Amino acid sequence: MTKPGRPGASKGKKKGPTKGTGGKNKRSLEGRGPTPKAEDRAWHPAGKRKAAAERYAAAGGKGAPGSAPARSSRPAKKDDDTETVTGRNSVLEALRAKIPATAFYIAQRVEMDDRVKEMLSIATHREIPVLEVTRPELDRMAGFDGVHQGVALKVPPYEYAHPQDLLEQIIDRGQTPLLVALDGVTDPRNLGAIIRSTAAFGGQGVILPQRRSASVNSAAWKTSAGAAARVPVAIAANLTAMLKEFKKQGVFVLGLDGGGDVSLPALELADRPVVIVVGSEGKGLSRLVTETCDQIVSIPISASTESLNAGIAASVALYQVATTRAQRTSEA
Repeated sequence: MTKPGRPGASKGKKKGPTKGTGGKNKRSLEGRGPTPKAEDRAWHPAGKRKAAAERYAAAGGKGAPGSAPARSSRPAKKDDDTETVTGRNSVLEALRAKIPATAFYIAQRVEMDDRVKEMLSIATHREIPVLEVTRPELDRMAGFDGVHQGVALKVPPYEYAHPQDLLEQIIDRGQTPLLVALDGVTDPRNLGAIIRSTAAFGGQGVILPQRRSASVNSAAWKTSAGAAARVPVAIAANLTAMLKEFKKQGVFVLGLDGGGDVSLPALELADRPVVIVVGSEGKGLSRLVTETCDQIVSIPISASTESLNAGIAASVALYQVATTRAQRTSEA
């Protein structure tokens, strides 16, 4: 019994060579060949990135056409130890500070302002590859809550200083040390805000404990608005031991805590070498660090406000120290 066919369908025999027959008239059937690579397909995003890189190379940039730059323009994998700095201020400051960047990403049809022009100029002069990418790709580089403003910079892992080297360099320059140490601050955005405030109020560095601390990652870079390129950050293997060593060298340790015995406006040690220790917003200073401090300083706030977060508390304390130092210098 034959099966009924589709209405209007023709079952006529196919003319010419058919697959599997070996062909006719001694002509074998040829397939379409291997699938072209993504970067060789003009409509594919990888192909568009390759075309952009070739345009850049033709204009005198680095990288030969056909070198498949699309692979290097993709966001770093999770096991990649590089960091992606985003935002116009952060990227520009990193370029100005000559951070050894490996790639500069710019969005297609980005709005050109003086900052973007300077970024392109610096990147070209330093022979940093400039890659034009789509905005969705920059969104992935910046992360879920990142704001890239059309630019991103791939940089190597942050190089931390040693606390003792940092202190010696400050003293060698003839400056009065003003440092900030973090005790249990794990939010990189707070770290970035503290780095920014340290730069704004004349501080010379930030010190982090090796464990239970935020690190200088892309979020910290972004929040610091580029200050991470100017303010050194050091890592202490043991924060308490480091503070004790600093005290032996004449540095006063001031801990910030709501229940402090000294009000910040009445601080008498502002013009001395000091390191301000900031604890986490939830737990505050640890017991060992509290016992190591020369003074526990409180910031007067309204009774309706329970506490300040670490970034704001550090900013207020740095401002007070900087203002007191300026006043006493003018009176001298």
